[in-house]
Amino acid sequence: VQLQASGGGLVQPGGSLRLSCAVSGFTLDRPAIGWFRQAPGEEREGVSCLSTWNDITHYADSVKGRFTISADKASNTVYLEMNNLRPEDTAVYYCAADLGHSSSYELCQRGPSIWGQETLVTVSS
Repeated sequence: VQLQASGGGLVQPGGSLRLSCAVSGFTLDRPAIGWFRQAPGEEREGVSCLSTWNDITHYADSVKGRFTISADKASNTVYLEMNNLRPEDTAVYYCAADLGHSSSYELCQRGPSIWGQETLVTVSS
């Protein structure tokens, strides 16, 4: 099982980025999958999560209306579209999944059973 994250980088405030998570070892038709982040000196938090079996999403309050999580089941890839980025969005972002019966809310709140790779997002002028 592998979750390979990519797409991070440096962007100015107000800009956009799209993170990708290429999944191998399981298909996106049952588990909950999502994105977590950890800023310097902060605890890791669930940002956006998706229940792939019913397509229900959950977002942290800080990103609602700005971030969108989606899954391309044909390519087994999960995306995080991030718009109107703010300096406080600067963090290391992780793709993660739970292969049990977690909902998107439960995944974001309790954490995953599988952690993937990280990608760094820096929002700065």
